[in-house]
Amino acid sequence: MTLVGDARKLRIAAALEDARSRTIALLAEVSDELLEAQPDPILSPLIWDYGHIGVYEQLWLVDALSGQRPADERGLDVYDAFRNPRRTRSALPLMDRAEVDRFRDGVRERVLVLLAEADLDGGDALLRDGYVYDLVVQHEHQHGETMLQSLQILPGGYRPALPALPSPVALRRRDPVAVPAGRYPVGSASQGPYDNERPQHAVDLGAFRIDRFPVTCGDFARFVDDGGYQRPSLWGDEGWRWVTETGVRAPKHWDRDGGQGVEWTVERFGHVLPLRADLPVMHVCFHEAQAYARWAGGRLPTEFEWEVAATWDPAAGRARRYPWGDEPPTASHANLDQRSFGPAPIGAYPAGASALGCEQMIGDVWEWTSSHFQAYPGFAAFPYREYSEVFFGSEYRVLRGASWAARAGVARPAFRNWDYPIRRQVFAGLRCAYD
Repeated sequence: MTLVGDARKLRIAAALEDARSRTIALLAEVSDELLEAQPDPILSPLIWDYGHIGVYEQLWLVDALSGQRPADERGLDVYDAFRNPRRTRSALPLMDRAEVDRFRDGVRERVLVLLAEADLDGGDALLRDGYVYDLVVQHEHQHGETMLQSLQILPGGYRPALPALPSPVALRRRDPVAVPAGRYPVGSASQGPYDNERPQHAVDLGAFRIDRFPVTCGDFARFVDDGGYQRPSLWGDEGWRWVTETGVRAPKHWDRDGGQGVEWTVERFGHVLPLRADLPVMHVCFHEAQAYARWAGGRLPTEFEWEVAATWDPAAGRARRYPWGDEPPTASHANLDQRSFGPAPIGAYPAGASALGCEQMIGDVWEWTSSHFQAYPGFAAFPYREYSEVFFGSEYRVLRGASWAARAGVARPAFRNWDYPIRRQVFAGLRCAYD
């Protein structure tokens, strides 16, 4: 088995190894006891995610490509996300860390043998241009971010120290960006993951304005201090019911006067820190984001408004692949790739600005939109219904933009994240739009 001389296959093998190395690094300092614990029923035990990643690789890069049935279908059922809701996963007969390592090593050995034989230019849609390998890599990247949500609440803390964030930035301007009415392309025209991004199509938008930066902690603290959580008119029926049932009065992980002589503190990975007013607010649910937008005299953008503000280049008359252009993200463009373990100050990435003038639309925090998660016109599920299609409807809201915890491979404006409107474990914030 050799990949020498085939640049695409070497790239695929390197991407698979990079994804695995990052997963191992994320979990390296976590004890076996905590790896198997479930600190919150809406998040899986970390050991389940670890095993699931390996099972997913076997299903798509071994079983699907070889045409063979899996050797242990009962075992694979344990790691089926649809058969086993998150709240039940700690009770399953899960592999331990050493067993997962041995399993994944065996899977990877077979994956590389099949990759050497694969025809990436043939008629198999799974293999064409390495589609299925990108699917598996991006799947592991997404689970890395999900595992970081668990690591954020790990008992006893996760990291002995956090990376230093950039210093506060003197902003050139903070006024909202104007987007003219027009017909704009949205979605992806590429074959790559994921199916809910396709097909690319045109949408008609009225003129609107949108915040140049994400809403900051300082902005949100003013909303809290103005009684934002006590004003039913800001929330709507569903949101106000959530507020009254939960008793929430601030974003998740915020605490007023946490014993440090400051008004607000925030907990990040076991560290209690003074709240920085210039950082994007994080760990707010859709209802909180919507209530803040109303308080600020605006609203949440639709997902199409968000995407157009991020990608449209009026001078070129086309959509860019990323806000700054067509080249992939670098450390100067966006706060991505788990470098910072938190959002950076607004204004820290001027090189990542969109042609219309919006900044930090990629990285830092996912941003809630007002849109329900729906299929695009002409949508076709591929390669399986359970990735997107079964979630379409009014139950979920769309988030855009990627967070600091996202790997660069999934950080693109067309990427559609979604979650329940009450979820706050997501590294999510917002920016406002205005008619």
